[in-house]
Amino acid sequence: MIVAAVRRNIEASLLVLATVVAIGGYWLTSLSQSPGVPRHLALYGGVFAGVYLVAHLAVRKFAPASDPLFLPIAALLNAIGLVLLARLDVAYRPPHHLAGAQLRWLVISVVIFIATLVFVKDVRMLARYRYTWAAAGVGLILLPIVPGLGNTINGARLWVRIGPVNFQPGEFGKLCLVLFFAGYLSERRELLAVATRRIGPVGIPEMRHFGPVLVAWAISVVVLIQEKELGASLLFFAIFVVMLWVATARPIYPLSALVLFSGGAYVAYNLFGYVRARFQVWLDPFKTPQGHGYQIVQSLFALATGGVFGTGLGLGKPDLIPEVSTDFIFSAAGEELGLVGTTAILTSYALFGARVFGLATRCRDDFSKLLVTGLGTVFCLQTLLIIGGVTRLIPLTGVTLPFMSYGGSSLLANFVMIALLLRVSDDLAAQNQAAGWTPGSEPLVEVGPAGGGR
Repeated sequence: MIVAAVRRNIEASLLVLATVVAIGGYWLTSLSQSPGVPRHLALYGGVFAGVYLVAHLAVRKFAPASDPLFLPIAALLNAIGLVLLARLDVAYRPPHHLAGAQLRWLVISVVIFIATLVFVKDVRMLARYRYTWAAAGVGLILLPIVPGLGNTINGARLWVRIGPVNFQPGEFGKLCLVLFFAGYLSERRELLAVATRRIGPVGIPEMRHFGPVLVAWAISVVVLIQEKELGASLLFFAIFVVMLWVATARPIYPLSALVLFSGGAYVAYNLFGYVRARFQVWLDPFKTPQGHGYQIVQSLFALATGGVFGTGLGLGKPDLIPEVSTDFIFSAAGEELGLVGTTAILTSYALFGARVFGLATRCRDDFSKLLVTGLGTVFCLQTLLIIGGVTRLIPLTGVTLPFMSYGGSSLLANFVMIALLLRVSDDLAAQNQAAGWTPGSEPLVEVGPAGGGR
């Protein structure tokens, strides 16, 4: 109980700091337009502080011994994203209302976050429904290609419109697939890990066990061809491959996956113009600065303009970048917060990823270990894809930056992810307490008959 109280107090203190960033950033953004206290500061700050206070109280009640950093890091990144969206609201002519809409999605996301904590008492019970998760995941990922439902935005068919609601079902589909992969691999890991023949130093399982890899590859190819999105295709395929590698420790699986994806990318480059255009813009965006290369050129100019300390909130020109509120939110941060601000953002993402994979290494059952690994892979790879794309490290993709980009689908999915991570973390703490281990003490070691550890 003492450990749980300490963790929750740490969480509360860090959430206060995130709230200060949100309110202070909003105020600074307003000061660039007019002096005095902004008209909506109390409403904006009150909603943000109230939402995370409710989330904290829910964690304190339903997952009291869970990791104290997951929620505060998410709140900090969310605060920076909201500040940048509020800044974009006044930059656009006519003014937009992105920050207000994102705050509404934040309220909905925290409600779903609390519901997940309440109803998921033990993540291992989710393994029973692995094939249901598989059907739901594949269905959600392929839903945008259904005639009459799918909606093409900026060349990518990732959206579904039902009445007034426009959302990305793939954001929820990837969580369903992680749940399926965790259940499937925890059940079949021994069969998948057995090598029946060898090629040099590499052990190779029976060929029939490569079926899941081929199915995952086929789904990624369908996403690439029908939905015209390289980033989502790579993300879905990589999730399964990483989890398969962790489950079996067989390098043949990632090697074969690399060959399959490389071959598919090469064929797609030669067959589909939009894939070829992405690679050509990546190699030389300044060749078409007013055409296909316009977005990435403006992104690079924004990052260069920011320099080390940035232009200051409200003093840049982030609205010159198309889709800056979604795909290029990191570029807006780079312009107005500079290298110092973007380094802080990258450090926050790195710390979150480190805590997730650290949790995975401590899990005692296969399902929880694979689930946490899959969630961490989604988070880290998605962050790498979008930040690498806007900085021209890799070809640009259309995925969102977790917790910062504008969009309700992404925010909802990420809060469900945090709830699952907190549940696993809390269960692990309970298992350690039952085994007599507390933080700061040596882990328990089983002692064999001869007195040696095993």
